[in-house]
Amino acid sequence: MTASVPTGRFALLPAGTAPEATLLLGARALRAFGDGLISLLLPVHLARLGFGPVAIGALATATLAGSAALTLTVGLAAHRLPKGRTPLLAAAVLMVATGLAFPLARQFWPLMLIAFVGTINPSSGDVSVFLPLEQAQLSETVPNRGRTALFARYSLIGSLAAAVGSLCAGAPELLAGATGIDADMAIDGAFLLYALLGLASLLLYRRLPDSRANALSVPAEPLRRSRGIVLRLAALFSLDAFAGGLVVQSLLALWLFERFGLSLATTGVIFFWTGLLAAVSYLVAERIAARIGLINTMVFTHLPANVCLVLVPFAPDLTTAIALLLVRSLLSQMDVPTRTSYVMAVVTPGERAAAASMTAVPRSLASALGPLLAGQLLAVSGFGWPLVLAGALKIVYDLTLLGMFRHVHPPEEVGLQGAAACTGGQAGATGRDSPMSSSGVDLRR
Repeated sequence: MTASVPTGRFALLPAGTAPEATLLLGARALRAFGDGLISLLLPVHLARLGFGPVAIGALATATLAGSAALTLTVGLAAHRLPKGRTPLLAAAVLMVATGLAFPLARQFWPLMLIAFVGTINPSSGDVSVFLPLEQAQLSETVPNRGRTALFARYSLIGSLAAAVGSLCAGAPELLAGATGIDADMAIDGAFLLYALLGLASLLLYRRLPDSRANALSVPAEPLRRSRGIVLRLAALFSLDAFAGGLVVQSLLALWLFERFGLSLATTGVIFFWTGLLAAVSYLVAERIAARIGLINTMVFTHLPANVCLVLVPFAPDLTTAIALLLVRSLLSQMDVPTRTSYVMAVVTPGERAAAASMTAVPRSLASALGPLLAGQLLAVSGFGWPLVLAGALKIVYDLTLLGMFRHVHPPEEVGLQGAAACTGGQAGATGRDSPMSSSGVDLRR
């Protein structure tokens, strides 16, 4: 039996959250540390093997495309797969295999295959098959009133762990300089650490309760009743993800290396602070969303962040560029927990696994195109055109999202709007409401 965990406003978990959520949060931390570490070491490792920006962008694209294909498979078959920990255990085994196989490959096509099939993540965010599986399970552990707070903590823990991982990315270089160990061997050791993190995640997933023994578990079902709103959200998220793919952490690091001649250790420190500021923003997002709503929080924190992103290549010096990146990090990630909470709110509980996958897959596919284009742009010019293009597209996404969904409220916001009768005020605490517009019209179709 999982130990009890304090809940409440200032506790790890929101009030009413089931204690097994801590296992999912712990696994998220382990995986995020590995992602933060590998996302910076990946371009260095590939450059040491002799690959240029275009090849590195292609390999980053392969990692994202493979994650999308696997996530789509899981999403379409969610109602047929064993519910609970089994898919997560399988994903953890794949993470272990990826960490063991990647340092063994030295040629482009074997690396491409491992990147496509495995779980290597070139981004500071989580774009892997783990994400929809964990999101669906987390949604079942918390009532509506605590859902955004729980996802804020989920994102917070992931961002903090990824920031520490980025900071540790300089360790192989420092270790090689201090001990005389071959730098390539030290970087290979980081990939083996990634495999060990996958093993530790597997052990945490094994402690999750068996859903077959849980009579209260909601059966998974195909995406039907909520298909319309999910497809519209997925299309918009794809635009945002394509733009994000242009500035994945691996390629942003590569641009900093080439533009300002930074060392790996210095770049790791920069990404540590950007990750730390992003982590702080998650908790702020929870408070802002409680006041102005999920959609407004997603849009009005994202817009200024994207303006900063557009301005980064125009920065006259490194200090200004870093300042813009830090401000962007403080604002740009507030839409992560709110976006997840919104998707989980506007579908029925049984559709959550499918909805999480169907919104994550287009994001992964779209983001997979970004690194390839960004690599080509960086090969042509070192100015930073991928950052300008990414910021502009993200601004278009923000304004379109606001225009299409500002009147579509999750259950807890309908109650705040004084329209509890539209959704059945008491039902709102169970997460079984249908999403309604402010006029009371069901918008899922």
